[in-house]
Amino acid sequence: MAAPGGAEGPAPGRGGRGLQGAMRAASGALGMDSAGRTREAYVEYLKSITLIAQALQEEAAGTENSEGVTPDTPKLLKLAEQCLERVKSISAALGKAQVKPAAQERGGGPAPLPRHRRVCSDEGGKLSPFLPPEIFQKLQIAEAQSCSYRELTPLEEASLQNQKLKAAYEARVARLNPSQAVQKTSLTLSLQRQMMENLVIAKAREETLQRKMEERRLRLQEAANRRFSSSVALTPEEQEQRALYAAILEYEQDHDWPRQWKAQLKQSPADLSVVSGLFSCLLSCPEHPITQLLRRLQCAVYARLYPAVSRGPADASPPGGRRLRASRSLHCMFSVPEHGPAALRHSQSSTPLADSGAPGPTEPPETPRESSFEDLERFLASPEGWAPTEPLASSGKETALPELLKGVVRDIHNAIDRLLALTLLAFEGLGTAAGKDQCLACLEEAFFPPLWAPLLALYRTVQQPREAALARSMERHRHASPADMGLASRLFPPAPGRPAYASAVQDLRLIPLETCPRRKLECIVRALRGICECAEEYCGTRDTRSLATAAIGADDLLPILSYVVLQTGLPQLVSECAALEEFIHEGYLIGEEGYCLTSLQSALSYVESLQ
Repeated sequence: MAAPGGAEGPAPGRGGRGLQGAMRAASGALGMDSAGRTREAYVEYLKSITLIAQALQEEAAGTENSEGVTPDTPKLLKLAEQCLERVKSISAALGKAQVKPAAQERGGGPAPLPRHRRVCSDEGGKLSPFLPPEIFQKLQIAEAQSCSYRELTPLEEASLQNQKLKAAYEARVARLNPSQAVQKTSLTLSLQRQMMENLVIAKAREETLQRKMEERRLRLQEAANRRFSSSVALTPEEQEQRALYAAILEYEQDHDWPRQWKAQLKQSPADLSVVSGLFSCLLSCPEHPITQLLRRLQCAVYARLYPAVSRGPADASPPGGRRLRASRSLHCMFSVPEHGPAALRHSQSSTPLADSGAPGPTEPPETPRESSFEDLERFLASPEGWAPTEPLASSGKETALPELLKGVVRDIHNAIDRLLALTLLAFEGLGTAAGKDQCLACLEEAFFPPLWAPLLALYRTVQQPREAALARSMERHRHASPADMGLASRLFPPAPGRPAYASAVQDLRLIPLETCPRRKLECIVRALRGICECAEEYCGTRDTRSLATAAIGADDLLPILSYVVLQTGLPQLVSECAALEEFIHEGYLIGEEGYCLTSLQSALSYVESLQ
């Protein structure tokens, strides 16, 4: 599949876009498949195969001296093979679908659902596999270029003018009679002369422009050197910062918006909305040095994460338990039995957790469709190193992954510090305490979203024993009442059928949907505030005179929060909190946000230890 205008570009670029388009189409089909929309998935798989065939046909027609084969051809063929396997499985299942209703009537009802099922990503219902670092980088560049508007060079302008002249020439020649050969020759010579003049003038303009740009670059480099003048030798990091600062000065020579935002910052230094507006404008300009540095640092962190999460916890065997086979969904999570019709369904694996020593309900065996489903999902996660999943003897992996996680965390902190320092250097109006905090918040919201899924996957692999223990505890106590968790009767909802602390449960369930640490922390704070509001409402409904003293104390908060944690059914909260504790700014950890996070961690530990 070629993008518009792809026929004029080189063959390798066209093949890369064909692979990306085919993978997106297959991912959409896979999302429908995992959501149970079988018929729609069947059609989308067929469309994916058609797109792959078109891409291969265009590669064969556009490549030279390589017999129609590009580096992306084997990947496209493998993707087509996996999509065709799914088409075969779905077509066989659809052929049997007509006899299922009658069988269910004879059996007295539908078959029970397994405890664990695959779901698509929590982000809008579409599956988002982990892509190899090179494809991740290509997508980041394509996303940046999609909103990039650059001016044409003199040679490009001359090329456009020549194309218009040629189109006008062809239209005039088409109107001439065969007997007017002299006029046709005259028009041809005139066209060639005009096109040559345009190219000569454009080349002279380009050489002059390049000379002036080089003179300006040297002048700005001298300004950057004066800014970083020091009696001692600069470190490599300081030299890079000096080069980036010179690039920022050069960028500001060609664009007016940085000066306008600097004037607004100087006029309203306490207005934090100005800082947010500045970052919105900054991140929408992919050619700005700060934005380019942001992309490079994101790709560097992703490249370090990918080897550890590309196969994920599928290859790690927890002590004393069965191997967990992880979904490649960006927001994969454990699933425990639902607590009610409104409960959210999440899943990390299609293989149930083993409850050591406790017999549990038997799982129906995996149907044949799971094999091709798993193969396609793994291929979309890693098209280059695709291979069927095999358990690895990872004796040293359990110790290597925590060290890798520490290194990744250190890299992320260093990356954000570098971005913050460069931003404060470029926009001096952000130097106030409030400006720095808002600047840091904006940088984190831009930096974390594409990285949070693989980062959380690594955290979950490291925290796997705790998550497994918490999942078993949640499963054993899924029917626990507020009284079972030690809540006083005055903290129960007055209506018998009303779920207790439902708003807090929903707020905690929103945590996996966010991709920025601060947003996740806001969900935790809202949950604890909701607990206090519900407790006051329950107490006030029972006795209006006790409204003034209805606020709960610390002794009441832990049982209530533990009950709320049980109701969420999300063992992944262990890893989420571990990541938040690492990436939340220390200023938040000593305030209300830190208290709420510590309280949630205490509740998770308590639920994990329940017998």
